[in-house]
This record gives sequence, C-alpha cells and structure tokens, in this order.
Amino acid sequence: MHQNTISHTALTELVTQIFERCSLSPLHAAALTRVIVAGERDACKSHGIYRIEGCLRTIKAGKVAARAVPVVESDNSGIVRVEAKRGFSNAAFELGVPVLAERCRTLGIAAMVINDCTHFAALWPEIEMLTDQGLAAMAMCPSYASVAPSGGTKPLMGTNPFAFGWPRKGQNPYVFDFATSVAARGEIELHRRAGTPLPEGWAIAPDGTPTTDPEAALAGAMLPFGSHKGSAISTMIELLAGIMIGDQTSPEALEALGTMSLAPAHGELIIAFDPTRFAAGRPGDPMARAEQLFEAILGQGARLPSQRRFAARAKTMEHGIPLTPDEVKGLERLLDLGLDALN
Repeated sequence: MHQNTISHTALTELVTQIFERCSLSPLHAAALTRVIVAGERDACKSHGIYRIEGCLRTIKAGKVAARAVPVVESDNSGIVRVEAKRGFSNAAFELGVPVLAERCRTLGIAAMVINDCTHFAALWPEIEMLTDQGLAAMAMCPSYASVAPSGGTKPLMGTNPFAFGWPRKGQNPYVFDFATSVAARGEIELHRRAGTPLPEGWAIAPDGTPTTDPEAALAGAMLPFGSHKGSAISTMIELLAGIMIGDQTSPEALEALGTMSLAPAHGELIIAFDPTRFAAGRPGDPMARAEQLFEAILGQGARLPSQRRFAARAKTMEHGIPLTPDEVKGLERLLDLGLDALN
C-alpha cells in the first residue's frame, strides 16, 4: 500500500484539532496529542493514531471528564499526589512532573501518585520527560482484567505496563517500556484488523485452550510474559499501583467500565531517582559508570532497548511520518465529523 508522509508539526496540529473538536479542553487535547504523535514518530503504531478512536469512544460514552482540571498536591514528604478528577492521565502527569522533579532533587527519591485517571498511553513518553531532567525513573499502572495469571484460565490481571529510564548525557536515554503480558492488547487488535494470526503462546481462548486467533484471544485472555515471572511482576503492579495508592485494580477497573472497548480508569505510580544523590560519597561518577555498562552491552553486538524507536524518530523527524492513505482518510473523517464519526 502506498504511503504518505506528514511532518511532526502538521500531524500534531491535525490530531489536536480532532481532540478539541470532540470537546477535550486545550490542556487535555495537547497532552493526548503529544503522546499519540510520539507513538507515530517512533514507529510504535499500537500507541499512535490507532488510539484516537478509543479515546473518542471513551469521551462519547461519558466515561472520562473531557475538561477536568487536575489538582497537584505536595507537602514536605517524598510523595506528590495528583488528583486527575476522572480526566485522562496525560495532563495530570505533565502538571505533576515539575513538582516530582523538585522533590526528587531535594530528597534524592520521590514518588508521584496519580489517582482517578483514565489511561490509554505508552509509559515511555512519561519516562523520557524525567530522564530529560537527569533523573532515573520508573512508572507502572494496572489496566483492565484481560490477562490470565500463570497457570490460570480466566482474565484477572491487566496488561500492566512497566517502564524504566536512565538519563544519558548527550545521548538518547536508556528506556524500556513493556506490558507484563506477552504483547500489548493493541498488538492483538492490530492482528485482528490485519486478519493475521497471532504467534503461539500469546493468548488463550474463552475455554482456556491456546489460540492464535485474534478474535478468540480478545474474547479469552492474554498470557503473561515469562510465565510465572511475568505473572508475579504483574501482581506486584496491581499491589503497588492499585491497592497501595488506594485506586482500582484491573478487575475493579473492568467491572466499573463494563467493556474493554473504552479506556480504563485507575491510578498510576511513578518513582523518580536522582543518581548523583544516591552515589554521593562513593567513588566514581554514576553516569560514567553507566556508560561503561552500556558500552559493554553494545560491544557484544547486543542492542539497548528503544534503539529501534530512536532510529525511527531520527528518520521521521527528518523525512516525515509515514501514514497509509486509509489512515489519512480516517483522520480527515474524524476531523470532519468529530464524535459522529464513531459507530
């Protein structure tokens, strides 16, 4: 299929206009647009413009507060709280980051809790906002119950993404971001749309048997990566980013929403670290020592996570972001019809 290219600036303007036409406040439209365009820019199609319709369906269903104004609360502790007021998490995160960074530099470590937010996006754009400030960071959140625990047969956990980043001077940061399921639910949806089978080991059908059929997988359950190891990490995320912060777990989020066709509402936990504070008084520069580790990894012919993303970013920022004709038509239709474009 032939492709068109669109500049980062032009795609940003187009997506922003779509969201504002569909009742999102400028605050939320800008924040959602940044993370969606970042997905396309970095060739992460499962978190790019494909996500727009899900956001709009959630708005149309009245399951997210399109004009909510998040409230940031901070005392002298290491915990920054952001009440998202049932809005999308992205604006809440962006408003809380400066306060989180200040607390982290003061204390050496700080955490940000986002409550009552609707979440749909990848976590690496958030992590990069913190590595850009010279901080190491991790982020995690539940989702809605769509993943069976290791040895189980029914959905219980969410895809429960986990991300980590380490800053690097003059270079792209070390960043990884992965679902604790074998694949993100969006990847299975893309297989369904393309009519292609799933790799074996991704999912089980409603009767608990293995399947490569995307339809059966979406009706059944995904599987955790690494069997019992991924299942344990996913459970940790339910505990830390759900129960510990007083917000919904994945089963509770699904029960409250009643469907997996809309973006789920729950909370998010972000922890930031100042490497120089942790290493204070010890020999060696932590940033230089980290570079030695990365060089050793690359020296064996291995890759660092996100290298493909960063390479795609460099290419699209110079030559434009590729979109298929169908994707362009879809965006134009959303801009023209707004929420009425949704079935």
